[in-house]
Amino acid sequence: MRCVFILICFSTLLGSARAAGHASDSIPSLNLPQCIDFALKKQPLINQALINESITRSTNAILTSGWWPQINVSGNFTHYNTLPTSFIHNSSGQLIEQKSGVVNTAIPVLSVTQTIFNPSLVFALRSRTDLVRQAELITDSSKINVVATVSKTFYSLLLTIEQIGVLQEDTARLGKTYRDTYHQFVSGIVDETDFDQAAISLNNSRAQLRQAQENVVPQYAALKQAMGYPPGQPFYVSFDTAQMLADIQFDTTQTLQFEKRIEYQQLMTAKRLQEQNIGYYRTAWAPTLSGFFNFDYVFQNNKFADLFSSAYPYSYVGLSVSLPIFTGFARTQGLRRAKLQAQLLDWDEISLRSQIYSEYTAALANYKSNLYNLYIMQDNVALAKKVYDIVSLQYISGVVPYLNVITAESNLISSEIGYLNALFQLLSSKIDLEKSMGFITVNR
Repeated sequence: MRCVFILICFSTLLGSARAAGHASDSIPSLNLPQCIDFALKKQPLINQALINESITRSTNAILTSGWWPQINVSGNFTHYNTLPTSFIHNSSGQLIEQKSGVVNTAIPVLSVTQTIFNPSLVFALRSRTDLVRQAELITDSSKINVVATVSKTFYSLLLTIEQIGVLQEDTARLGKTYRDTYHQFVSGIVDETDFDQAAISLNNSRAQLRQAQENVVPQYAALKQAMGYPPGQPFYVSFDTAQMLADIQFDTTQTLQFEKRIEYQQLMTAKRLQEQNIGYYRTAWAPTLSGFFNFDYVFQNNKFADLFSSAYPYSYVGLSVSLPIFTGFARTQGLRRAKLQAQLLDWDEISLRSQIYSEYTAALANYKSNLYNLYIMQDNVALAKKVYDIVSLQYISGVVPYLNVITAESNLISSEIGYLNALFQLLSSKIDLEKSMGFITVNR
């Protein structure tokens, strides 16, 4: 019965926004899911995060490129102004000097190197999956924040639009009361004070209505910013009343699971990367082993014009081993630093668990209190409406003074605005609760 009453009140109070949403066929009308879908495609922060994902994949490809054969072509040209001197023994056993070599030498070289084992490349290969996962989680975190921000901004805008509808009804009621009071004043039934009070109430209502109407523009701008929507292109918000009322329900008996929070998943990924970093420093003493092949195509001639007339090629293959023996304790200190950084992440996990639990308890408390407040305000609207109708009839009949009408009208408008505030605060607090429990997810 309570939900039926909410539906009736909500449908009545929101009638103005539905009419505004169809004011022009040329201007699009977007509901909340459509606003979220647009934001997930066009929001700059999300697109920047997606680009960073691609950068991470490219960086991984660069870091692991050392496993591929490295092929290089080089060359040098040498011209001797004076040939080098060498010493040889002649047939008599005497040591004599003579010039050796040729004046002009050109040597193009083709070299191929293939890494067989390298601790740095092994680390890059093992960590690339988690590095991509880390970038993806940053994107998911941005999407979750955008979904929450767009939803809450949408509800804030819709609240203002519905307040305009309530204030329009209030202004219409006060306008009728003002005209009735004027006729009663002219007829001598009431004094001028009642007429002035009616004018004051009507002016106050008009001022509140104008203020709410002006607030719609910046709130539309805030929603466009949250969505990444072009500032110069207008749109209207639309809504499904029944769906929004159904959305206020949340199963508060569900337990908090830290693993569902995107921040916790990010921390676990960082811890895995740090463990791999520790493993790298533990194996950094291992030798670097690679194979190589060189092909030298040597051109030699004393005459520059005939330099490339004859070639004397040669090639060779081999293995290269590099073993770090002493690095000034860099490897030892690197391992110590990596272990200390892992300890920092352990403390980060403890701190994050406490933070998540604190956010969850606060969000749960806000949701429960806002839900209770919604039911209270619902009853207040019904009572205020009933009192206003009765007092209005009593005033027209001359039973009560106009002050009673002012009080009843004030209570009615306060109750209706309070109901709307309670409803949208509840929807907003549900977003916070879902986010704190990790229930806001995005498709990948």
